[in-house]
Formats: sequence, C-alpha cells, structure tokens
Amino acid sequence: MAWNIPGKNDDSGSGKDRRNPWKPRRGNGGGLGGLFDNFRGMFDGGGSSPVRWIGLALALWLAFNCFVLVAEQQRGVVLRFGQFSRVLEPGPHFKLPWPIERVTKVAATQIKTFSDNVPILTSDENIVQVEINVQYRVSDAQKYLFGTRDADQMLQQAVLSTVREQVGRADLDTVLGAREALAVSARQMLQASIDAYRTGLVVTELNLPNARPPEEVKPAFDDVNSAQQDKDRLISEARAYAAKVVPEARGQAARVRTVAEGYKTASIARATGDAERFSLLVDEYHDAPEVTRKRLWLETVQGVLAQNRTIVGGDSRQLIYVPMAKDNGASTSAPPLLTPDMVAPTVNAGADDDIRPGRNPRGNEEPGR
Repeated sequence: MAWNIPGKNDDSGSGKDRRNPWKPRRGNGGGLGGLFDNFRGMFDGGGSSPVRWIGLALALWLAFNCFVLVAEQQRGVVLRFGQFSRVLEPGPHFKLPWPIERVTKVAATQIKTFSDNVPILTSDENIVQVEINVQYRVSDAQKYLFGTRDADQMLQQAVLSTVREQVGRADLDTVLGAREALAVSARQMLQASIDAYRTGLVVTELNLPNARPPEEVKPAFDDVNSAQQDKDRLISEARAYAAKVVPEARGQAARVRTVAEGYKTASIARATGDAERFSLLVDEYHDAPEVTRKRLWLETVQGVLAQNRTIVGGDSRQLIYVPMAKDNGASTSAPPLLTPDMVAPTVNAGADDDIRPGRNPRGNEEPGR
C-alpha cells in the first residue's frame, strides 16, 4: 500500500489520525487514561480551536470558585441553594462551585459604634438632653445575616428604647449626677432585647457620657451644679478637719484623764497619810501635850522661815529678808528686817519645868550626883 493512502501515515504506531486529532490512541485504550489523553489532546495540536480556550477558562473558573480564604477578622456563611449550610472559620476552605454554594463574609471582630443625642423626659417631668455612646460587634454570623432583617438598625432602635426607659424611671438629679448605674442597667436590658430579636450582636460598651438640660433653663441648672460642687467641697473640708481634730481631742482627753487619775491617786494617798499622821499626833498629844504643841509650833515656823532668805549683817547678826509685793513691776523700798528676838517665842522657866520635870538647874544639883 502506498504511503499516501488515506488513513495511513508514518506514525501508525501512535494510533493517531491526522484528520481526527481527538480520536483516542489505540495503544492506551479507553477508561480514565483515555479521558486524560483527550484532555491533553485539546492543547497538543496546532491551530486556535475555541474549545481549547473555553475548557481552560472553565477549569480556572472552577479552581477559583471552589477555593475560599476567610480572614482572621471574618466569618464565612455558606449558603447551599440559598439555604444556610455552615459557617467557615478563618483560614482556607473549599466549597462547591456557584450556583450550588455561595459564601457571604461577615466582619465578626470589628467593633462598631453608634452615637446619638436625644431629649428624654425624666420621672419628675423634666426634659434632659442625653448623649448615648454604644460599642458592639457580631457574635453570631448566622443570626446577624438571617435572624432579623437589619441587625444594625434593630440595635439602634433598641438602644433608644432602652435608654428612654431607664432615664424615664429616674429623676433629674440622678440623670445629671449619677448616670453610671443607669448605664449599667441599660446595657443589661439592651443585651437582653437584642438577644430576643436574634440579631447576633453583643454589646461591649454602653455609656451616657453627658446629660444636660435644655438651653432655655441651662443658667439655672448651672447654678444648681455650682451649689452642689460647693456643697461637696465643704463636706470634704469638714471631713478633713474632723479627721485632724478628733484624734487630737481624743489624745488630749486621754492625757487629761490620765493626769486626773494620777492626781486623784496622789491626793488620796496624801490625805490618807495626813490622816494617819494626825491620828499619831493626837496620840502623842494626849501623852505629852506641851511637848507636842511646842514641836508643832517649831516645825511650822521652820517651814515658814525656810522659804525666806537669810542675810548676815556686818555685826554678825542674822537678818531675815521678807519679800514684799511689787507695784507695777518696779522694785519697792528695802523690805523690813526681822530680828531673831521678834521671831523666837518666849518660853518661861515654868514651862520648861513642866516639860522636863526631872531636870534641875546646874547650880542646884544634888551633892550625891
């Protein structure tokens, strides 16, 4: 047979016909190997067949459509034919191609903020402008997308409703001066409300940073606030003064009490000693009246004169200096002098005989003695 007969060529062993490049090779046979050969044959031949590029584009589209990369701050919600299937955590994932499965990414860790300034009526029928600041984030991606129609809008309405309810139960003074407790209770009530509405959100912070009266009555309220601040300042100063004075007064009282107790003990002991001494003197006086009387007189005079200075004159006579009162701080004239004859008592011989009856004068001593 000639070499150019149709259906014959030099590479007959390859099992490939030039007129039909998509015909599988006879040597490889059918099955999975033939399928790969067909796919390879799409790009082996020359020319610009559109089927080749369509197949390449389809392969790339399937590769990119089935691969999903979820960032660390995101959560991926997978819908299969429009129905919720699963939630993808951060990282690479594979899914079925569109339109079988579709992925919606939600920013789960992003902190969102809602702020507003609204007029609210208090329980004592006063209107006050309250500033609201709320921070929240997504806690459940499925509920955030499908639990309610618009979770963010639902949270804003719930915030306004909750704050109005809490402020409406308080009076004006509480709203202006003690908003911390109102903010805590409003946050708890708000979280319960958005959980009931299935928003999939969690409130991280709710503050009421400012509350002020309407502009028409603002000067009067400023005066009230100034008076309240003055009151607090005076109370603080009074407490500081009390904390300083009270311990000093208690210490002084304890010192006075201790001194009084010591004086009491000393006075009682002194009085007891004087009473015992007087009792002993009475007994001695009954035994020897004259001697006891003279002894008491001498001790008294000695105690009085011992307090005065004694001046010795030029004639070797002792003079007693008696201090006198001064007039307007100036020294007076020389004080009078008292001689020993003026101070010494007069004791007669009969008294000495009565005191010492057993003693005779030296000139009349008995010869036998």
